[in-house]
Amino acid sequence: MTDLRAQLRLYLVTDTALCSHHGLVQTVQQAVDGGVSFVQLRAKDATTSERVDMACALKAALVGTGVPLVINDDVAAAVKADVDGAHIGQGDISPERARALLGPDKILGLSCETPRTVQAADPGVVDYLGLGPVLGTATKTDHATPIGFDGLARLVALTSSPNVAIGGLKAVHQAQVFAAGADGQAVVSAICGQNDPKAAAQEFNQTKV
Repeated sequence: MTDLRAQLRLYLVTDTALCSHHGLVQTVQQAVDGGVSFVQLRAKDATTSERVDMACALKAALVGTGVPLVINDDVAAAVKADVDGAHIGQGDISPERARALLGPDKILGLSCETPRTVQAADPGVVDYLGLGPVLGTATKTDHATPIGFDGLARLVALTSSPNVAIGGLKAVHQAQVFAAGADGQAVVSAICGQNDPKAAAQEFNQTKV
């Protein structure tokens, strides 16, 4: 497998409403042109069939980029669209069941908000962890209490798995994310909600860490 830690460095989580200005595919293409290294399709209000259609369009757009594409909370859609994998939360399908459906060669990510969930994550089943929320965010209103950068560092210290910080993060936070030991930074509105997604992604890559 390609170096997953490197791929997680700038992780884009889509928001269909925020992407509406340019459209989902064009927003993602521009973001990848700007340096996004991993894409998660998150479309909370879509059906599995709609997610499959979106994923297939994104998959075609990402051909040749080397950027992985996973689907949030819908393993069935990930299997049907044959994307690179899926990302699940604590209240979703179990990691063991998700792995069984995906097969051994797909990427499986798991959201972890507490030390207990980090320690319970089996690296033989789950490929990477999403750690947070670090800060509060309007794009996920049901998130847990933000853990801050000190909390992020504590969670990172509990795992040897590749991991990505998530929750209200922007380019100005990049140094703090990497200082906490995370492999990458997941963002939503900092790229999806911008007039120029490419320039927004480039801002992360220009930030000194």
